Amino acid sequence: MKPQFCTGVPQNYLSRYNHQTMTKTTPVTRALDGLGISYQLHVHDRPLRSLEQAAEERGLEPDQIVRSLLFRLEDGSYVLVLMPGVEKVDWAKLRRYLGVSRMTTATPEEVRNVTGYETGAVSPFGLLQPLRVMVDRRILVHDEISIGAGIRNAGVILKRQDLLGALEPEMGDFGELGTRSRD
Repeated sequence: MKPQFCTGVPQNYLSRYNHQTMTKTTPVTRALDGLGISYQLHVHDRPLRSLEQAAEERGLEPDQIVRSLLFRLEDGSYVLVLMPGVEKVDWAKLRRYLGVSRMTTATPEEVRNVTGYETGAVSPFGLLQPLRVMVDRRILVHDEISIGAGIRNAGVILKRQDLLGALEPEMGDFGELGTRSRD
């Protein structure tokens, strides 16, 4: 059963409409509250071992889990690329789109320093500094998606349109079908 917004919310889902039972807030949930965006915070009961496990426990398909990947460009600037969980980044496409010849994935230390989040908990909301955000078009397939909650073993489920409306990201084709990469 898929979780519903505002109604029929399972006990392990925390929403902005259920503050009396809310035990966790994160920079992501505070940012979403400030923007007036409805969401569900799902805190997993056990450590996550895979993207598929996260999707199953949230009542979603794996491609509804959106990974927020930080890249360092050759000039030292950073970009955040949002990819559906089942997709891997096509480095050549991304470099071509960005007009750069060199880029790398950010180190865990860079991820913490630039976003304020640990690797695996990154979200495009509540960042330490403004970042250029790009979204792979395959995210448009589903009405509901799940992004990092800013803490490990948790995710925020929200409407795709709310994410796009709040971020106004650049859209493009940055991935290729295949197994999840280590991006």
